[in-house]
Amino acid sequence: MLDAVLAILVLVGAFFTLVGSWGLAKMPDFFMRLHGPTKATTLGVGSVLVASALYFSFNTDGVSLHEVLVTLFLFMTAPVSAHMMAKAALHLRVKQVERTRQP
Repeated sequence: MLDAVLAILVLVGAFFTLVGSWGLAKMPDFFMRLHGPTKATTLGVGSVLVASALYFSFNTDGVSLHEVLVTLFLFMTAPVSAHMMAKAALHLRVKQVERTRQP
């Protein structure tokens, strides 16, 4: 049962990471490209880290806290870094694609 849960978590993580990376490469402007790494890739890496924490918690003595701490750090810093990059891009007046501008 544990192997099935771990496999599902790793597959979900790989899928979200792939979608986030694909979005980063294919989106037309900087502001749209922020969504790939901050949303999908964060969920993907978080899912893989949770799978790793479960695996090492069940196969070694004690709870594996390294992965849990990395996951918490990732979930706290990804939105903050995306917000700071967006504010810097607004300050530098980075051009947007016409169809994404607000009226």
